[in-house]
Parts: sequence; structure tokens; C-alpha cells
Amino acid sequence: MSRAEEKHWVAEMERKLQRTETRRASPARESDAALLARCAQLSARYLDRQALPASVRWVPPMRTRWASCTPADRTVRVSDRLQNVPAWVLDYVLVHELAHLRVAAHNAEFWELVRRYPKTERAIGYLEGLSAAAGWGISELDEE
Repeated sequence: MSRAEEKHWVAEMERKLQRTETRRASPARESDAALLARCAQLSARYLDRQALPASVRWVPPMRTRWASCTPADRTVRVSDRLQNVPAWVLDYVLVHELAHLRVAAHNAEFWELVRRYPKTERAIGYLEGLSAAAGWGISELDEE
């Protein structure tokens, strides 16, 4: 395959992948209210309805985080870099932040809650790959 053919097929596969991923994008990306509604669904499904935030909002890109949670006031902020990721990746980020409403630290109890979400490891890998490919240097999700 020539370099020109290779370039063509790589571009073609990227377009197909982007179309597929966009179709699977979360409706939660539409607004802060939609994010809050999705958090309520995820809390009910994975966290025994015991992790409901007071507010959830999209924020401009964070330099070192995908999202953050302040347990003291029960607020969650999500980087708008995540608005176009597949729904299952955004769901992981939301479950991760919701778990901080129950356990502030990244300890064993916290990770036990997060891993109730079945695509945790897959989503972590996706986010690591996305950050590496874009050169963002984001390596994990943190709380404030």
C-alpha cells in the first residue's frame, strides 16, 4: 500500500469511527440539566440512590482533570472535552464523581463503588488513550 493509499484509508476509518461514536454519544451532553438527570439514573442503578449531587455542570476544559467533585457542597463539574465521548465513557466519569459523594478519597471503598459500573476498566483505558493522543496529560479523575 502506498503512503497516499494508507493516508486515505486511515482518514476513512477515522471518519467511520467518529460517526459510530457520535451515534452512541450520551444525551447528557446536551445540557447541565441532562447531566443531572443522567446522574440520578446512574446513582439509582449503581450507587443505591445514595449519591445525588446538588448540581452538575459542564465547564470549560480542565487542565489536569476530566471532572471534579466537591463533596462538601455536593457539586460536580465535568470538562466539556467529554461532550463527544461515547455514552459509556461519560457514564463512567459520572459514576466516578458520584462515588466521591459517598467516599471522598480514592481508597478501596471508593473503587469498590466505582467498579459497580461494568465498563470501568474499558472507560479508563479510553480516557488514557484520548489524553495521550491529544497530548493533554490528564491521567486520572480527581476530587477537590
